[in-house]
Amino acid sequence: MMSQPGILEIDVHRMTKRQAKVFIEGKIRSAGPAVYRIRVIHGYNSGTELRDLVRREIAKNSKVKRVELGLNPGATDLILRELY
Repeated sequence: MMSQPGILEIDVHRMTKRQAKVFIEGKIRSAGPAVYRIRVIHGYNSGTELRDLVRREIAKNSKVKRVELGLNPGATDLILRELY
C-alpha cells in the first residue's frame, strides 16, 4: 500500500520475527526506483521483538541507507535513498 508517492508502507503486526524478516527483506528487494522510503509498522504494545528486528537487523541491509524514527513509536522508516 502506498501512503504517499515514494513511500511504501507495510504492516508486520501479528507476524513472527522470521515472517517479518522475510517479508520486509522481500519488499526491500522488490522496491522500484520510485520508492525511496519504506515505513514499517511494527507496533509497540506487544513487545519489542519486531521493532528491534527492524532497527537492528534490517537496518544493516545494504540497500538501507539509514533508519529514521518518527513520532509514532510503533513505526520505523527505512530510507533507501535520499531525495536530493
